[in-house]
Amino acid sequence: MPRVKGGPQTRQRRKKRLKLASGQYGGKSKLFRTATESVDKGQAYAYTGRKQRKRNFRQLWVTRISAAVRAQGVTYSQFMNALKKANVLLNRKMLSEMAIHDPQGFSHLVSSTKGDGQPVAA
Repeated sequence: MPRVKGGPQTRQRRKKRLKLASGQYGGKSKLFRTATESVDKGQAYAYTGRKQRKRNFRQLWVTRISAAVRAQGVTYSQFMNALKKANVLLNRKMLSEMAIHDPQGFSHLVSSTKGDGQPVAA
């Protein structure tokens, strides 16, 4: 059997890697080895960045909710505890949106969770 060197596959793999590295500075976009290192590092950063984005958004929502409920004399933890006890199934993203775009509805929600923990039918 003849020897197969696999030239087209190698060239294809290298072109693919160099295309991913396009836009990098200097040898990082031209040389295969440095391009590979750069692409690997970039993909690792992209992965962690996707996780951090989720974390940062949750942090933002919590801050917004906290600011909105503090204006009404309640702490964030008290409010969230009251919501949990009242079986209100709104996530932090929706609560944050409510606090910004529907302040009246949000204040009604906060006032219903104040008091003895028994919610008013909303």
